[in-house]
Amino acid sequence: MSILAAGVTGSVASIGYGLAAIGPGIGVGLIFGNGVQAMARQPEAAGLIRSNMFIGFALTEALALIGIVMPFVYGK
Repeated sequence: MSILAAGVTGSVASIGYGLAAIGPGIGVGLIFGNGVQAMARQPEAAGLIRSNMFIGFALTEALALIGIVMPFVYGK
């Protein structure tokens, strides 16, 4: 599906992915910001916090990867 607005053509799917990337972007920022803060408060637990931080990062990035694939699946 293609839109024509003010002489600009494009795919609605690309706009949808742009909106879908906002959530994981905010999530990654929160994960790493809070992880660094937690490591500063409890340095002895840095290893556990870091591993949990990377697991959360991977799950959050999975949403972004799903978001980049969906416009291709439902785009036409």
